[in-house]
Order: sequence, then structure tokens, then C-alpha cells
Amino acid sequence: MAKQAMNFLLALWLGAASAAALAQARELPDFTRLVEEQGAAVVNISTTQAVRRAALPQVPGMEDDEVLEFFRRFVPRQPPGQPAPNRPESRSLGSGFVISADGYILTNAHVVDGADEINVKFTDKRELKAKVIGADRRSDIALIKVEASGLPAVRFGDPSKLKVGEWVLAIGSPFGFENTVTAGIVSAKGRSLPQENFVPFIQTDVAINPGNSGGPLFNMRGEVVGINSQIYSRTGGFMGLSFAIPADVAIDVQRQLKEKGRVARGRIGVVIQEVTRDLATSFGLDRARGALVNAVEKGSPADRGGVEATDIILTFDGKAVESSSDLPRIVGGTRPGSAVSLEVWRKGARKTLGVTVGELQEDRVASADRPRPAKPAELAAPNRLGIVLAELSAEQKKDLHVSSGLVVTDVRPDARAADVRKGDVLLTLVYKGQHTELKSVDQFSRILAGLDKNAVFTLQVRRGESIAFVTISGLTDKG
Repeated sequence: MAKQAMNFLLALWLGAASAAALAQARELPDFTRLVEEQGAAVVNISTTQAVRRAALPQVPGMEDDEVLEFFRRFVPRQPPGQPAPNRPESRSLGSGFVISADGYILTNAHVVDGADEINVKFTDKRELKAKVIGADRRSDIALIKVEASGLPAVRFGDPSKLKVGEWVLAIGSPFGFENTVTAGIVSAKGRSLPQENFVPFIQTDVAINPGNSGGPLFNMRGEVVGINSQIYSRTGGFMGLSFAIPADVAIDVQRQLKEKGRVARGRIGVVIQEVTRDLATSFGLDRARGALVNAVEKGSPADRGGVEATDIILTFDGKAVESSSDLPRIVGGTRPGSAVSLEVWRKGARKTLGVTVGELQEDRVASADRPRPAKPAELAAPNRLGIVLAELSAEQKKDLHVSSGLVVTDVRPDARAADVRKGDVLLTLVYKGQHTELKSVDQFSRILAGLDKNAVFTLQVRRGESIAFVTISGLTDKG
């Protein structure tokens, strides 16, 4: 009886374990139907670019034939059977996907950049030539077209509804292996990358490698929620950090490319920086948020709308600016000519301003001309920050286009202001939301003398053509 009871209990335990394993297996996603339904809309893109050979040097008094004869005699020839070092054309591989039955295809701009010929290969082995309708480097999106009809096309989803941890799937051609399927989860949303100010990237751990660029990122409903664009890698291969352009950004860009061949983006003409906790404390803001305005371009939409340096932009056109990286995306996505309102934090209070958005120029380059460095006037002893300051002369103020300020002539090794450099010009001091223009060395020393040892305050600093805000946490007991 005891043996039968043990066998019965063992059977029960094995049955429970099997049921648990089966339940766990049922929780894992099945991608097969999604791939069967959407795979045909994904294409392989190869491009050809002719290699432009440099022109032969022109030698005075010598004809081209003589130059060629010189190179034939003295430049080593390629051994037989080996490929020429300069191939007549270069090739690149990428991915894309059909967005309409009449042949419009989305891919990355860098996939087709500089291409003389674009070939699109479908899953049914058809190969068609494509032409570029438009490409936008800022968002890395290109719209191309093949002459065909009745093509299978994807459908788009709403990337704002994506949740971190949600399953997603990519189809593309990594290293030229066509229609390769990889899956993973959404790792983060709204990622900002260096030099990429206009795209809130979707970060995933989907295996993306060279050749996947331009391919679609699907949710489990078979909707495209992004375009695979970049990877973070120290080896050139997959390392678990992949970035996709959200579908709503891609839809807006492709619509503009289709209508007018270019993308119009808004601009207001401000230089901004992130608001840290210490900066928020200095400015009397309840928490670290918004975009701190370092400088306002003269005559820009922001200047005409009354935006000032030291303003913290909290909202733009009704959209919250939680981080400084939010502002370029929001402004860039606003149609030029639109009249919008923005809310700023100015000297401890909220203020609403109106701005008419301008248009961002593609080749806008900042001037390389810099003002002459300020020369120290009247030297002073080190203060509680451990820096030595001098007052600006009338000529220096004119050169720097400032009405007042103090130039840093020396920074001691033990200075509390680690981010302040020799040659910087201190313009204002911000403490508990109050802004004080710095006009004299004595005034600045008196302000520091009245602050608590653990005080947190911010200095507005002019450095070359740039303006930044440097936060100071704590002072020495005495200068």
C-alpha cells in the first residue's frame, strides 16, 4: 500500500510539473503566422555606386599620352588572376519594406546614399530597379519606388502604445542573408542618440546586424512600429542594443518626401542644455525638468517671441518638455509658420509666450568667428570658489556684446568651481530662483560671503561664442 501511495504521489507531481511546463510554453510567443503573413512585404536592397577615379595630374609641356606612358612604365601592374585594387563599382546591402501596392518602399537613407543604381529583390525572386523619391538624412529615412502593382504591403501600428518588455520581431537581410527573422523585446522608448536630435528611438534587444538597416520592426499584431536603423557595437556585430525609428516619425517623413521631395522642420533659434537637480534647485524649480535656454539667436522666432537666456522651457505647443532632448524633436515636428505658445520658468514664476515657428535650414552652420578673448583689468584675490576674477573694460564689453561680467583670470587647483575655466566670463548668478547680474568683483565676493557653506547655486558662463550654466555645490569656509 505504501508503494502504491508513493507511485500515486509521484504521478501527481509529474502531472503538475508537465502542466506547468505546458503553461509556460503557451506563454512564449509564436511568430510563425506573423512571418508568413508579413514576410513577403520585406525586401532586400542592393545598391551600386561607380568609383570615381581621380583625374590624371596635368604636367606642363606634357600631353596626356606621355603621362599615361609614364604610369605604364613606373607604376606596378596587377598580377594576373588577382582582382584590380580599384573596382569599377562598390555595392552595399540593406533592407526595406513595401508600404503600398503600387511600389513605394521605405528604407534607411544611409542604405541608398550615393547610389547610382538600386536593385530591389522580393521573396518570389523578382528583382526590380528602384528610384529614389526622396531621402532625409536627419531622420535616416528614404522613400524609393519600383514600377509594379499588386505588391504585398505592410500595415502600420502606433509606437506610442508599445510597452517596455513587449515582444517585437525584425525581418531583414543581415550580412546579405535574405528574410532573416530575429525577435526580442522593447528595451526602452524615446532614446536620444548623439547627433540624432529629431528621432525618439525605440531601443530593443532584437538581433540587428549590418544589412538589417531599413527593415521593419513588427509588434505581435503584425504591425510595423519602427524601422531598424542603428546598432550600438564595439565589434560591428550585434551586442543587444538596437535602435529603431518610430513608425509615426517614418510616416510623417515619407508623406513629406512623397509630396515635395524634402522634409520641412521647425526651429525657434535657441541654445539649450539639460536641467539637472542642482540647476533646478538654483532656479527654484520644483524638480529637474524642461530645457534651460543658454542663448537666444538675435532676430530668431524665439527672440521675437520674448524668450530670454536663463528661461527654462517647460512646455511647447501644449507638449511637456521633460528633458532638453524633447525640445528639438517637438519643435522640429512643428510645421514652419505655426503660431504656438510655450510656457517658461523665469525668475521663480511661470510665464506664457507666443512664438511663430521658423524653418530649419539643412545646411545651417554656426559662424566660426569668435570674439577676442577678454583681457583682465583689475585683479582680485581668490574668493570662496577658489577663482580669481577681473572686471571687464568698456572695450571688452563691446567686443563680447555684454553689458557686464567678470572674466576668470586664474583657477586654483583646489577650486570649488571645477567646471569654470580660465578665460570664462561670468554673467549672472542664480540662487533660489533669483538672478543677479555680476557687475564687479566686490559685488560677487559679497554675494559669496552671504551664502551658506552648503549652498547650491548656478553661474551663467560665456565661453567663446557659447553660453552655459555651471552649478556649484558648496563653498569653502573663507576665501
